[in-house]
Amino acid sequence: MTVICSFSKRLGSVVKEIGQKKGFGGWYGPHMAAAERAIRERISMVDLVVEVRDARIPIASAFEPARHDIHSSKHMIILNKMDLADCSWTEEWTIHFQKQNHICLGVNSHNNDSIKQLLNVVKKRTKDLKVDEIKDTATGTVLLVGIPNVGKSAIANSMHLIGRMDAAEKGKLKHAVVSPQPGETRDISSYKIASHPNIYVFDTPGVLSAEIADADSGSKLALTGAIKDSLIGQSNLARFLLAVLSSSDAYKRWEGLKCACDQMLSSDTQARKFVGSSQKRRRLYDSDHTQDFIVRNVRQTLFKSISSFKLHLEKEEEMERFIDAAFTALCEPLRILNESEENRYNVVALKLLNLYRTGRLGRYTLDLVPRNAQVYRD
Repeated sequence: MTVICSFSKRLGSVVKEIGQKKGFGGWYGPHMAAAERAIRERISMVDLVVEVRDARIPIASAFEPARHDIHSSKHMIILNKMDLADCSWTEEWTIHFQKQNHICLGVNSHNNDSIKQLLNVVKKRTKDLKVDEIKDTATGTVLLVGIPNVGKSAIANSMHLIGRMDAAEKGKLKHAVVSPQPGETRDISSYKIASHPNIYVFDTPGVLSAEIADADSGSKLALTGAIKDSLIGQSNLARFLLAVLSSSDAYKRWEGLKCACDQMLSSDTQARKFVGSSQKRRRLYDSDHTQDFIVRNVRQTLFKSISSFKLHLEKEEEMERFIDAAFTALCEPLRILNESEENRYNVVALKLLNLYRTGRLGRYTLDLVPRNAQVYRD
């Protein structure tokens, strides 16, 4: 077993254990159970079921509760957050699911062109399924389903907005609650996305089964934000993230990066000219770790840390040493210097996870397409 597999299994075991705590202490409480029942009841009533998955984990983010209730002819898979995943792997996954006789499309819910493409596919598929009904008078219904925090509400909002604009409709727009935290959608809500014929999309609460398929899936779900960080611990998640980053070659792209402060202070003349404004800017924005110059420093620090340990990271104890060293090294570029050691690690973990989940540390696909294997079956 490789070191990364060992870390994944360790974190995933924690996730699986938490999943067994139904109700208090776990994520699958009475409200999620009620949402699952409501979704199952509606599946047979709608024309099309659009399953939203995370493009970074197309298998781990499968909507297991209703998978066997959906007939393939009315089932569509979309891989959202494709802007955070490796584009070549997203393309491979799309082809893979299409070979399994599923309509599949990669989507970025924050990109209008991507949503327009999705909207066109949904409208065409809905019309095809209602071909025997009277044109322009039939009403189409689409059910959005998926695990927590895959972007269903963001997709519903974008489809609603663009669909109304295309139809030149007036009136008050509805907005689904969108949050980086899982579990914010609490009820099933409908949004009109097309006219002539009218098509409505139903946004549903995210449902994640208490029974996680395996430890590896559990660790990926936790890292990508499908489970509340507070249940797992941000430090535990960040340690696994550092193991993931060190096992990828993506860090090598940061070799040519210069430290932002080196760029600004490359000569005495530049130093005299810019140091005052630079220091003022840093005093004002020290807490904002998303600034470009801070992100560059974080990337450079990670490159140096991984490079110094790379030859020895196949040993678990060396990986642990690397992670501890990286936590310490990241305090400086993240401007975390006046906290206790425990608090420093917690703040580093919080900011590092945010940079990863917003794509500032690169695009990573954690589920890879299995070769010569069928991973999805009706």
